[in-house]
Amino acid sequence: MLIRSILSRWLICSLSVISLTTVALAAGGASRTTTLPNPAIDIATSTAKGQTAVLAGGCFWGMEAVFEHLKGVSDVVSGYSGGSATTANYEMVSSAQTDHVEAVKITYDPSQISYGQLLKVYFLVAHDPTQLHRQGPDWGKQYSSVISFANNEQKQVAQAYIDQLNKAQSFRKPIVTQLAPLNGFYAAEEYHQQFIERNPAHPYVVVHDLPKLAQLQKQFPDMYKK
Repeated sequence: MLIRSILSRWLICSLSVISLTTVALAAGGASRTTTLPNPAIDIATSTAKGQTAVLAGGCFWGMEAVFEHLKGVSDVVSGYSGGSATTANYEMVSSAQTDHVEAVKITYDPSQISYGQLLKVYFLVAHDPTQLHRQGPDWGKQYSSVISFANNEQKQVAQAYIDQLNKAQSFRKPIVTQLAPLNGFYAAEEYHQQFIERNPAHPYVVVHDLPKLAQLQKQFPDMYKK
């Protein structure tokens, strides 16, 4: 399955290299401004370190790497949000026949980084929230932009920030990010975890994910960790 996964991503990458437009979309730069306002509403700072956020925005390889490089984030797990445990595996989810999306579960210390700040990185760097049921060269509802909220506070902050960004016309197209209650998160197969750290020269990673890390360091130098 690892070989199938890598070959699949490699094929997608090879096809997208042909189109500079597709590459630009994958990096998110073709549909947004270069900065975003801070969330007007956020969750109050807490001393409880083990808070979590579950975000989906296309291939979890790049999503995981982006959030792993943020100060205050202690752990990021690639996995599948929604759906049932019986079909939470790469082969089934990739068929687009389940109710899962590729997502990451982020464990963070809210005294160092807030939920709203995570959302700002999510919208500005981690993915393009204006693409419906796709992300760059990856097509299918498993690549949808989804915020899975664990409680009403997360839901309210996320909805308020989406409304704020749409009102400010921060993107050239409407945000299509869905809000859904967190009804399950299932860790992906071991070979998907820390994929970019293990495979920095993988063609898909080079074209679609490393530019995100460069953008993260540029946009959030005070929050970036190596």
